[in-house]
Amino acid sequence: MAEAGEASPHLDQKGQRQAAAGAPIGALVIHEIVRDQGEEELERSFNGLAWSGIAAGLSIGFSFLAQATLQARLPDTAWRPLVSGFGYSIGFLIVILGRQQLFTESTLTAVIPALTRRTIHTILLTLRVWVIVLTANLAATWVFAAISAQSGVFPEPTMQAMADLSAQALKGPFWHTVITGGSAGWLIGLMVWLLPGANTGRALIIILLTYLIAICQFPHVVAGSVEAAFGVFTGQASIGDYLFRFLIPTLLGNVAGGTILAALLNHAPLAAELTDADQDG
Repeated sequence: MAEAGEASPHLDQKGQRQAAAGAPIGALVIHEIVRDQGEEELERSFNGLAWSGIAAGLSIGFSFLAQATLQARLPDTAWRPLVSGFGYSIGFLIVILGRQQLFTESTLTAVIPALTRRTIHTILLTLRVWVIVLTANLAATWVFAAISAQSGVFPEPTMQAMADLSAQALKGPFWHTVITGGSAGWLIGLMVWLLPGANTGRALIIILLTYLIAICQFPHVVAGSVEAAFGVFTGQASIGDYLFRFLIPTLLGNVAGGTILAALLNHAPLAAELTDADQDG
C-alpha cells in the first residue's frame, strides 16, 4: 500500500513527505502502540504496579474534590451538573498524563497482549496486573475518602456537595449500575485507543470523554470508590452498600465495557493482519 502522498503526481518529494507526516495513524499502528503499553505493564514489578496504583487512587480523588467544590459554589439549578462535571476530569488528567496505573486503563492495555498471544502464562500475567492495580487503586481511594470525611478539612458547602455525590454513587439498582458501568468502561477504553494519535489533543480527549462520564452519571470503579467510601466514613452507607450497591456491579460493568471494546471492536478486525504479520516474521 502506498504511503500518503506517494499516489499524487502533483506533489514533489518534499510535499509527499509532508503529506505522509500529516497522515492519520493507521488502526494497526494504534493496536501495536496499545499492545506495547500492555507488554510493559505485564513486565512491571509488583512494587512498580502497586506504588503507581496507589498514586493513581490518590490522584483520582481530586476528581471528587474538584467536582464537589464546583457544585458547592454554583446555584442549585438544572444546569449545575453540566458545569460541575468538568471537575470530574481533573483526577483523570493527573493520572493519565502522569502515566499512573489506573485499573480501567490497565483492563484494556493489559488484555491486548493476551488476545494477541493466547497462552496461559500471558493470561495469568494479565490477571496479575488487574489484581495488583485494582487493589492499590481502591486502597488509596479509601485513604483519600477517610481524610476528606474529617470535619473541618473542607468548607461545609463542599462537604455537603461531597455527601450528595456520594449518595448519587450508591443509589442505582444493581443491574442498572452494571449497564451504566459498562458505558464508563467503554468510554475509558475508547480513550485509550484515541490517545496514541491525539498528539497535542490528548488533554482535550481526556476532558471530553471523562466529562461525558460525569454528566451521564456513569459509575467508574476507581473514581466512584472515593465517593462511595466517603459515604461509609460519614455514616451515609455501610460496607455492604459499598460492596453490593457500588463496587461489584461497577466493576462488572467497567471490565465488560472495556474488554468488549478491546476484543470485538479493536482487536478482532485486525486479527487476520496480525496473524499474517507473525507468519511473515
